[in-house]
Amino acid sequence: MEHRHYGRSGLKLSALSLGAMTFGEAKGFMKGVHSDDGEARRVFDAALDAGVDTVDTANGYAEGRSEELLGQWMKGRRHSVTLATKCRFPTLGGTGPMHPNEYGLSRQSIVWNCEQSLKRLQTEYIDLYQVHMQDRSVPIEETLRALDDLQRAGKVRYIGCSNYTGYRLTESLWAADKRGLAKYEGIQLQWSLVARDAEREVIPAARAFGLGILVWSPLGRGFLSGKYRKGQPPPPGTRLESWKDSWAMTATDQNWRTLDTLEAVARRHDTTPASVALAWLLAKPEVSSVIVGARNIQQLQDNLRALQLTLTETDVKELTDVSTPNWGYPYNFIGTREPW
Repeated sequence: MEHRHYGRSGLKLSALSLGAMTFGEAKGFMKGVHSDDGEARRVFDAALDAGVDTVDTANGYAEGRSEELLGQWMKGRRHSVTLATKCRFPTLGGTGPMHPNEYGLSRQSIVWNCEQSLKRLQTEYIDLYQVHMQDRSVPIEETLRALDDLQRAGKVRYIGCSNYTGYRLTESLWAADKRGLAKYEGIQLQWSLVARDAEREVIPAARAFGLGILVWSPLGRGFLSGKYRKGQPPPPGTRLESWKDSWAMTATDQNWRTLDTLEAVARRHDTTPASVALAWLLAKPEVSSVIVGARNIQQLQDNLRALQLTLTETDVKELTDVSTPNWGYPYNFIGTREPW
């Protein structure tokens, strides 16, 4: 298993990370598309056996149950897992009442949520603690000071962010430098052949400041797995079958053309569309790790095939060209004259 640095920090992540969003029976978000505890445990064990030793979860996944299960399963092997979790959203995700100080990025919320995650995970420290989305209602200095204190106390080793705009990410790095606070070493973001919006601002910012990138939803919520067909409804039980709005946004003419090209490249390499989609991301030098969510062993094995695949320049160009969106202004204007 290849390991890559998380940005310019000393932390190393496995090239593929295991996403634990489907672990645990969810009552709210992810209801009906989660793994039962037994299958999730088998996926977790198989991932570690394959060298996928970076695991990503969050306080709100399955209303905290994802963290609880990981805490049980890591007993006796915590040292072999690079553990990442998050705070920002309510743990109960709308399925139960929570005090407003128990979510968001205030000092009160961050410190309290970190303590709760440590208890559920049955660990004394978190390798990578990430804020799940920006929170403009709180001064960025307050958020960073709380994270800095947690890092100095040894409760978290590294900090990162997720779902930030380019301007807020830059503001955060500036504030950390100005105040002498711990800084985000990387960002977790959505990126795939059918979701390249982050390439407008956030990825260039991460590249400019040497941040690591963790990629979520690399298969476009499963669209790039090859199990969807144009003119047909999503297969029963799939995530896009449950999420009607996401299906409407994904099933576009350009994305179907992208899927056709993806399948053609997969046939040339005698592999799966999913492995090609992951390999396209792994070829990006700024990517520290690609998070794969597997609801069963077969999906995990399909994802692992990406590690043995090397795409040609022609492959990469075909996939990039067919999936390139209309960037809009000022990117198209700048792009006619220089890279942006």
